[in-house]
Amino acid sequence: MTFPAITSVAELEALYGAPNDASTEKVANHITSAYRTLIERSPFAALATVGPEGLDCSPRGDLPGFIHIHDDTTLMLPDRRGNNRIDSLRNVVRDPRVALMLLIPGSLNALRINGRAVISADAALLDSFRVDGKAPRSVMVMTVEEIYFQCGRALIRSELWNPDKQVDPAMLPTPGQILASMTEGRVGGDAYDRAWPQRAAETMW
Repeated sequence: MTFPAITSVAELEALYGAPNDASTEKVANHITSAYRTLIERSPFAALATVGPEGLDCSPRGDLPGFIHIHDDTTLMLPDRRGNNRIDSLRNVVRDPRVALMLLIPGSLNALRINGRAVISADAALLDSFRVDGKAPRSVMVMTVEEIYFQCGRALIRSELWNPDKQVDPAMLPTPGQILASMTEGRVGGDAYDRAWPQRAAETMW
């Protein structure tokens, strides 16, 4: 099935019209006092990167304030324990363009940050991010080029923070089930699901 495609920016602008003042005046090229507060309160960010193989978007979750503000144009994001795929880090090494979207539980506004980044394994820098005595293996140092809040319509429509809308995990396939179905049972299964909570607790940081 195919559909007619919009193929020019002019067509898009004619369809949507001009943005209002609030949509453009909220954009800054540095971390303002208000945006600093949002960064310090956020425990979650989606990190978008780009590389020769394509795009990647990866979740980053940690204690509130896990993104350190070095100065008004520099952020530092630790890379905590994960699956070792390093998709995002591999992309940043080859293409410095990055984007972050921060969420704060209960807040209807997201914070969007665009810029460029490098990956550092400087010992002193890693040590400054220790949690429970454990340091990350690398830190992404991001130069902020633009930062702005996103209005709450998406979060209102999705009712993301409404506890009555939480999905019962029993209604969803588990990681073990997904892995087993994709590998004809060679990987995953019930044993994987049973072991994961303890494994995650032991390797959280």
